[in-house]
Amino acid sequence: MVYHGLKGITCVETAISRIDGEKGKLIYRGYNADELALSSTFEEVAYLILNGAFPTEAELSRFNELLASFRVLPEACERLIRSLPAELDDMAVLRTAVSSFGDISFAFKPTMEQALRLIAAVPSIIAFRKRLADGEEPVQPLDELGFVENYFYMLKGKRPTEAQKKALETYMILAMEHGMNASTFSARVTVSTESDLVSAVTSALGTMKGPLHGGAPSAVTDMLEGIGEKQHAESYIREKLEKGERLMGFGHRVYKTHDPRAKALRVKAEEIAGGDRDIDLALHVENTAIRLLEEYKPGRKLYTNVEFYAAAVMKAIDFDAALFTPTFSAARMVGWCAHVLEQADNNMIFRPSAKYVGELVSQ
Repeated sequence: MVYHGLKGITCVETAISRIDGEKGKLIYRGYNADELALSSTFEEVAYLILNGAFPTEAELSRFNELLASFRVLPEACERLIRSLPAELDDMAVLRTAVSSFGDISFAFKPTMEQALRLIAAVPSIIAFRKRLADGEEPVQPLDELGFVENYFYMLKGKRPTEAQKKALETYMILAMEHGMNASTFSARVTVSTESDLVSAVTSALGTMKGPLHGGAPSAVTDMLEGIGEKQHAESYIREKLEKGERLMGFGHRVYKTHDPRAKALRVKAEEIAGGDRDIDLALHVENTAIRLLEEYKPGRKLYTNVEFYAAAVMKAIDFDAALFTPTFSAARMVGWCAHVLEQADNNMIFRPSAKYVGELVSQ
């Protein structure tokens, strides 16, 4: 039997995360991810995913110090980014810049320090390129700011408000890890050959670049902009459903009930809703769409997924659509690195079979 796309095939054992699609649960190292996103910092959850336990105060302090020490990009990486063509998209730039870290020190087996170097560097690469593309000079990170605040600061040249920081942090925690998705599989396959960590996460970035994996929030933004005002939501959605078209941001291949990541993001969206037109619109569109989906597709249980509120939150904090997939990648670096480290600790090369269906000219 051929399992196209390997759907439903279990290929590794992992202690990093678990997805229960029937119950709508995403578990990071034994903890509910949606609860972590609303109660913990990015650094605390990153430490948990990478190390398997919550840090002590001393461990967290050391972890933060290491991340801070790796935020400033090497001069060679900065020169490379400046030299790349203006028409190159942000994910291609990120993939290329990360590749420049692949010196001899990144040989197999990967280490935690290597992982932290790459995790810390990715937001700096994204922000460096973004400011150049906007005709502005890049800004250097500030030692007193945390991971998420620094990312915002390096992009915008100003510190985020507390609401902006918590909204972005919630999203990035929820994007950190999600089981054996396509990009994580790419990373594990690459390191299974005893290649290095840089090659593994570059493989993951190349996979994330594809619109079937990393591009969904942009389509949600297009939909919300197409609706424009609350009074247009019902007619817009009815027209889509009458034509049999897909509503972007609704339904998920894994979750058969509410996406726990969307539920947590909705909490943050509601906290900043009153003064934000985009969040108000998104909340109204969600309620309208769920009601109409039940009317047109009874029993299908199609709810908002993480991309729906990711798009709303990112728009509310003034991140344009080009930043969606890079920001997703900056968060997912934590999960990729955790999987690469786990794979290397108990390695076996991936070598699936293929069924030949071509011609048999001679036998």
